[in-house]
Amino acid sequence: MKIGLIGAGFVGQAVLKELTDRGHQVTLLVRSPEKVKAPAGTTVKKVDAQDASELEAAMQGLEVVVSAYNAGWTNPDLYADFLKGSRAILTASKVAGVPRLLVVGGAGSLYIAPGQQLVDQPAFPAEYKAGASAARDFLQELRQEKGIQWTYFSPAIEMHPGTSGQRKGQYRTGLEEPVFDAHQRSVLSVEDLAVALADELEKPQFINQRFTAAY
Repeated sequence: MKIGLIGAGFVGQAVLKELTDRGHQVTLLVRSPEKVKAPAGTTVKKVDAQDASELEAAMQGLEVVVSAYNAGWTNPDLYADFLKGSRAILTASKVAGVPRLLVVGGAGSLYIAPGQQLVDQPAFPAEYKAGASAARDFLQELRQEKGIQWTYFSPAIEMHPGTSGQRKGQYRTGLEEPVFDAHQRSVLSVEDLAVALADELEKPQFINQRFTAAY
């Protein structure tokens, strides 16, 4: 597929590797191309993710857009900037005629009990609260969206870089609640997060839905 990928950070790099390893044609849309190490065959375009016009021009001809957009965890305006960028990506995808948008959100909007989301719990890390709250609010906006097929992915609560052999290629999925293992942990390596996203792109199961994955 011709896939546009926004973001080349922790998640974006793992997704980029998985997609290119599977033979997809990836166009990487980033603010600073000179900082990115992209696999051979990847098209890299300089784009401001908060500029819908720039995004639209860069998205022409794509079959799907994957947004791993992050406005920066230390950004004092993280909440507002995350929403601004996410909305610009959504608008540009629709105007460019991209049939499908897959958004990598956060685990904060998952329900750990009826009516109780993870981000609202007292133990939720304060440094991630603004970003998680913005991701949750954007999910609510996506749920009202009729102009594009969308999928929202919430990672496991514990997501970490893998070590050698950490890509297991297997996982379990859920919808609104975290997927826990026998030890009541919700864990997934970033490599297998990328596997779950690539699998969803190739064989869609969660059109106009949120899903999550963990071991």
